[in-house]
Amino acid sequence: MAELKKNYKRKRHSVSLLNAHLVFCTKYRRKAISKRAFEILKKSMRKTSLDLGIDLIALESDGDHLHVMICYPPTLSLSKIVKRMKGASSRFLRQHRLPEVTQKLWGNHFWSPSYFVVSCGGAPLEKVKDYVEQQQNPNRKKRSSTTSKTTRKTSRPYPRTKVRGLRANL
Repeated sequence: MAELKKNYKRKRHSVSLLNAHLVFCTKYRRKAISKRAFEILKKSMRKTSLDLGIDLIALESDGDHLHVMICYPPTLSLSKIVKRMKGASSRFLRQHRLPEVTQKLWGNHFWSPSYFVVSCGGAPLEKVKDYVEQQQNPNRKKRSSTTSKTTRKTSRPYPRTKVRGLRANL
């Protein structure tokens, strides 16, 4: 299995790495996602993620539900992402009027109104909890200034900037 790189999203005022695993179920949990339907859904999900500025990391189906792994910016809420992805893909799939879909699902709905989401990536929760709880501990291990200078990358994604006489290290 290939290891995923941690590509931080750098914006003007933030640096983030937000990954989520989403699961969408079809209405009534019917097995309406055939190979043809999946290709149409995949095309729609790619277009929507591109429009929203989301990285679509993985996408797979099991006939009655769709698994999606995304990396998203902090300016978008997960509920808005889900709303756009489910709405656009449902409309796009319904326009194709595939017989395997129309026989199993009727009306204008393709997805169940609910969804599953879990954050993924980063350190295990116990390590993050321990790190946060140790912030006021005077005996905690701190990074030494010599270690940080030697391990710091020499090439920066952005040039150093001067702000009112101060140097900002980015």
